[in-house]
Amino acid sequence: MDKWKQLSCREHTVNKYWTYKIDDYYIPGADHYGEYHYIHTNGSTMVVPVNEDNKIILLNQYRYLLDRDSIELPCGGISAGYEAVENADKELREETGFGARKYKYAGYFAPFNGVSDELCHVFIAEDLYPAPLKPDQTEEFELIAATFDEVEKMIADNTIWDGMTVAAWNLAKAKLTSG
Repeated sequence: MDKWKQLSCREHTVNKYWTYKIDDYYIPGADHYGEYHYIHTNGSTMVVPVNEDNKIILLNQYRYLLDRDSIELPCGGISAGYEAVENADKELREETGFGARKYKYAGYFAPFNGVSDELCHVFIAEDLYPAPLKPDQTEEFELIAATFDEVEKMIADNTIWDGMTVAAWNLAKAKLTSG
């Protein structure tokens, strides 16, 4: 397959979370020129927190665009100047009130690769301790502790329907069962 050649790139809209970009491109083998609209981010991190009872800490939060509550793992965009694991710790503390003494990297995935260049890095957080940070003023969370099997059931019956949570869980679960 021919790699596309970027001819130009311009920023359409910039905010503190992402940049809406427009690229002009050329596909040599197809002799085709076009315009590609996408969202650029610094990436994101998602955390699978495991408490002392070996339960997974999940969040129930309201999602404005779908006007419904969503059960999810702690997640957030990577803040400027942060490494992925530092961002994971910050998000865990903001969204659950816990820090972790141990982080294990589970892998990464692209949440929406036709629309965004974002990669989400997934970490398993263990040996939790109280270490709250103030969440963003638009965020409000209800914590849920669930066993491995309960998380699997919530995904199977669509109680958990957030795609990023499902993807992160699939990366982390083999590492959770293999120790």
